[in-house]
Amino acid sequence: MKAIEIIPFDNQYANDFYKLNIEWLKTYFYVEPFDEDVLGQPKTHIINKGGHIFFAKCDDFILGTVALMPTNDPKVFELTKMAVLPDLRGQKIGQQLLQHCIDFAKSIQLEALMLYSATKLENAIYLYRKYGFVELELEKNSPYVRSDIKMELKFIY
Repeated sequence: MKAIEIIPFDNQYANDFYKLNIEWLKTYFYVEPFDEDVLGQPKTHIINKGGHIFFAKCDDFILGTVALMPTNDPKVFELTKMAVLPDLRGQKIGQQLLQHCIDFAKSIQLEALMLYSATKLENAIYLYRKYGFVELELEKNSPYVRSDIKMELKFIY
């Protein structure tokens, strides 16, 4: 495979963001109304709120995506909406997206990244742990019905 570049959000890729995430949700879970809203209008719900979306791109094809969304704490962003094309899973594209988010978070001096996931996604949980994420207590009113684990990666400067 040719070199993959990680690029920032551009409106021309909004539909890729939607399709990649909807496919992933339908494969592993189901689409919650909150998902449909955020995925259908990423500029409104993520970019305009100070968040970031990145894409893994090869030639003119979008292979995967991930988002960083602001939280109540301005120094902590939520890593969310990571999805890779089904036939390219297992080729370390998710790792490249994750590493890019970590490098980006450090470059803007964030204190931590946090995420919500599901323990049934063993590969994802393994990846997060490999990159230094540790489990936190999941609040009772977690924003996602499907999540049963909350994790965080703190940065030391």
